[in-house]
Amino acid sequence: MQKQYPTSMDALTIALVLLGSASIGFLFAPLGLGGGLLFAPLLHYGAGWEIDGALLIVSLGLSGTVAYGSGLRHRKEGYYSDLRLKEGLLGAIPGAILGVVIVASLSGEFDVLFKTLSLIFVSWAIIKTLRSRSKKESTEENPSTIPLRIGVGIGGMLSSVLAIGAGAIYVPVLRAYGSLPSRTAIGTSLHFMMCVIPLSIIAHLFALNQGQWDVLESNIILILTLPFVVIIAANIGARVGIAKISEQRIMQVFVAILFIIGIRYAVDLTERLF
Repeated sequence: MQKQYPTSMDALTIALVLLGSASIGFLFAPLGLGGGLLFAPLLHYGAGWEIDGALLIVSLGLSGTVAYGSGLRHRKEGYYSDLRLKEGLLGAIPGAILGVVIVASLSGEFDVLFKTLSLIFVSWAIIKTLRSRSKKESTEENPSTIPLRIGVGIGGMLSSVLAIGAGAIYVPVLRAYGSLPSRTAIGTSLHFMMCVIPLSIIAHLFALNQGQWDVLESNIILILTLPFVVIIAANIGARVGIAKISEQRIMQVFVAILFIIGIRYAVDLTERLF
């Protein structure tokens, strides 16, 4: 049976999507997370979109908007590392390309395996973050470059396949193997998203079918409005997070978000398996 694609949305749905997107941008910005983990369900459950290329592109676009809005604020405040960014991109960009290849070559049957791997990596990120909190901040001049590139490479791959910012992977990797303080790791994580997400979006555009193009075209005004709403909310969220919230509190919230991510993956896997 041919898949039915939604077209335009009513005013109430549009308002809820705008409000939800702004809230996600505000909350995720101080944590170095792109928000794709929530943008995709918002569009799927709130707007009735199918989980396909059109949804992935919009979710990635909004995640990238959060990254730019918050990343520029972190950069202005000096919370980023160009050195770690340059080292990590040698892993993140190939990882993103690999993710696109996976999406293009494998069917939905890969979903269970990949979400299982994602759950493992999110669990690892929680453990790494909790362990790093008990250690003094490192200023070591010789970080572990190979593990850093592998870790952010995994983040880049997850970003392309799951339409997420992958801050849940980037931040603990940068803290553990890049010897970066929490805020600097968050800012650098956002810079990775600013580089990786555009590549993923371009690749997904080439794989759209006509029905998915119709979804984008019929909602073009909303799609063009959302980034402006999100970037304002993300910028405010980043400013509040940097100026008002302690580093310890930020990491506590970060760990809580990671638990939510893990629970979501576990629920998805349970529904698919049983």
